[in-house]
Amino acid sequence: MTVRVRFAPSPTGMFHVGGARSALQNWIFAKQQGGVFVLRIEDTDAARNKPEWTEGILSALEWIGIARDSYEGPYFQSSYAGEHRAAAQRLYESGRAYYCDCTREDVQARTGPQQRGYDGFCRDRGLGPGEGRALRFRTPDEGETVVVDLVRGEPTFENKLIEDFVIARGDGSPVFLLANVVDDMSMGITHVIRAEEHLPNTPKQQLLWDALGVKPPIWAHVPVVVNEKRQKLSKRRDKVALEAYRDEGYLADAMRNYLMLLGWAPSGDREIVPWSVIEQEFRLDEVNPSPAFFDEKKLRAFNGDYIRALPVEDFIAACQPWLTGTGTIAPPPWQPEEFDPAAFAAVAPLAQTRIAVLSEIVPNVDFLFLADPLIDEAAWAKAMKEGAADLLDAAIVAFEALESWDAESLKATLEAVGAERGLKLGKAQAPVRVAVTGRTVGLPLFESLEVLGRDRTLTRLRAARVRLV
Repeated sequence: MTVRVRFAPSPTGMFHVGGARSALQNWIFAKQQGGVFVLRIEDTDAARNKPEWTEGILSALEWIGIARDSYEGPYFQSSYAGEHRAAAQRLYESGRAYYCDCTREDVQARTGPQQRGYDGFCRDRGLGPGEGRALRFRTPDEGETVVVDLVRGEPTFENKLIEDFVIARGDGSPVFLLANVVDDMSMGITHVIRAEEHLPNTPKQQLLWDALGVKPPIWAHVPVVVNEKRQKLSKRRDKVALEAYRDEGYLADAMRNYLMLLGWAPSGDREIVPWSVIEQEFRLDEVNPSPAFFDEKKLRAFNGDYIRALPVEDFIAACQPWLTGTGTIAPPPWQPEEFDPAAFAAVAPLAQTRIAVLSEIVPNVDFLFLADPLIDEAAWAKAMKEGAADLLDAAIVAFEALESWDAESLKATLEAVGAERGLKLGKAQAPVRVAVTGRTVGLPLFESLEVLGRDRTLTRLRAARVRLV
């Protein structure tokens, strides 16, 4: 038997990080088993589906390493509407489903405080198809449904506690439960690896597989992804869009490494490991069924480690979208002709050790490429206190007299200027840093001044001195 798994997102919004985690798990499992990864777009919600969301799914998958030419599909659920309706008809004709004309209000009126769900009122009324009549599955009265789950063992559900659920609406259109089962059958899916939130639907879907005469797949319900309050990650409340992390400057390697740790861990006391190790070691039966905490702070630290591990030339290349404003990245504050690749290459090793996401490169280096620095007014107020004007005057004179414009000479000179005024270097360099870069924090000051150059540095120091008058 060839293992066939599927990832079946809906194109109704940005690509959820929890979905990305499930896609990676399916992807790795298929590769380990020599199987096939199938991409199915569940696009039956016509009111919310947009073509750009589908393209976003494909682009996001490619970003995390699931290339477009390496999976089967994408298939679109809407293309299988005929098969969905045919399956509903077979279930009706075989007596495994019946029509029901009860409204929601009817059901609620008959449901007592101790009873949940539909009460089977139309089971034996013999209704045929008609306008406004939903098709319900006839759940067995006795027995139990056992779900074989690679993560959760064998959850068991008593059939008498499962209501006669709707499989086709009053207009004849099949609901998700049936469409999902029919699609998996049509595509020969052998293993369904998905989030825990789908587990309550699984006994109903397994009953449908049985009723349609096909052996159900092996299930694996991986843990739900939660926020710091242990609430399920929500698009309305949490930062969950994979594209947002990509555009902020998270590296694909860091993201997919971190996503794979949501419910699973590689061997040994380690978390940052090569992707080849994850592909080799990941096992579904080792996934922890408990909710997995998506810790953005930890992800950020992960990403910083990955950035620092890049060869400098790769770091320079990775920064280019933020330096040039390509793709979905916002343009930087400088004009294209103002950017100096050589100057950036000179400070890149310094910046690489200080940023956690690639988008932070812009505020760290913008002073190099703008005619005037972008002044942070709060930083200005903090640095330009009493004595700042005198220090700037002295620094200008001392810097003008320097024979060698290099970081070591600049540091020694400003250190001497500060010492004459009873200031340690940290205090002495604050007004100079803000005057030149616009901020109180950033790249090492003296290396920055060396790259910026004598003329531009002195021009900015003089401009700051005039502003202090």
